[in-house]
Amino acid sequence: MTPLTQILIAQITEAGPMTLAEYMAHCLMHPQHGYYATRDPLGAAGDFTTAPEISQMFGELLGLSLAQAWLDQGAPSPFALAELGPGRGTLMADILRATHAVHGFHAAAQVHLVETSPTLRAAQARSLAGAGPVWHDAVQTLPDLPLFLVANEFFDALPIRQAQRDGAQWRERMVGRDGDRLIPGLSAPSTLPPLAHRLEDTQNGDIVEFSPAATHIAAHIGAQIAQHGGAALIVDYGDWRALGDTFQALRAHAAADPYAAPGTADLTAHVDFEALALAAAPARHSRLTTQGVFLERLGITQRAQKLAGALSGAAREAHVAAHRRLTHPAEMGTLFKVMGLYPEGAAPPPGLPE
Repeated sequence: MTPLTQILIAQITEAGPMTLAEYMAHCLMHPQHGYYATRDPLGAAGDFTTAPEISQMFGELLGLSLAQAWLDQGAPSPFALAELGPGRGTLMADILRATHAVHGFHAAAQVHLVETSPTLRAAQARSLAGAGPVWHDAVQTLPDLPLFLVANEFFDALPIRQAQRDGAQWRERMVGRDGDRLIPGLSAPSTLPPLAHRLEDTQNGDIVEFSPAATHIAAHIGAQIAQHGGAALIVDYGDWRALGDTFQALRAHAAADPYAAPGTADLTAHVDFEALALAAAPARHSRLTTQGVFLERLGITQRAQKLAGALSGAAREAHVAAHRRLTHPAEMGTLFKVMGLYPEGAAPPPGLPE
């Protein structure tokens, strides 16, 4: 039994079953035993690998898309160049390297990172030693400046609530106990106001996921971009409207039981991009675009060919494999989606259609 299992069983014994969102928050962010508070989860030695760790091309192209959006909006100065959940700092480092030649961009940029993990903050400090990043626990403390922001595989790790339709009502997924085991169950039927509109497109027994944490963050980002200008690139796996059970645990790059050893596995769910877009109004949103198409529009194949010219042998093979992994429909190219946020009257970030 993990230490966090003991803590959660004691809490459930005292207060009764908790929502899936409460359970996820404890598992991921408990200050002593939470997943992100205790480890660097990335890479071969961790539990998952993200696009910036696969190839420098990913961050380079996202950076150039943001830089062009900055130019298109009149090159405001100063502005906040921000990332949510920056991992080891690899993506931001690639963004800064790729935009070095964009006149005035670095002089106007203030780098801000929203990160709560002490372990990952230390890694980011090493990767971005010359950039002078400012760290935040939440988006609410980002400065009131034009905001050019990237969030790659951030929203999928935010706590979700999950409900199963029961006639005209919903039974919410709860986490309870059976002896010394944590087990999922369902609440009694009730009305859930956040899901009132989903009675129109669901049937009895359907499962719907929603994330108050995600929509709260999207609302703040959208309000800041609408008021001060800027753009956001949100990259994650998910779709336009949530339907079905996508809650999952990942340990050592393989699926795991999300209730078996809380605090030792990454917990995620697919992102409902429609909910983010609605929450971000009055900021405008682009059409949802697959990652492969987005990167191809930005010229990843040409960039890959240029980089390949200086490589040979195993290094060239790894480079070709990385390009395929980021863009091919059978890999990350279709599973991952991209959505842009931008102010009224501006164009969406390059690579994304209105």
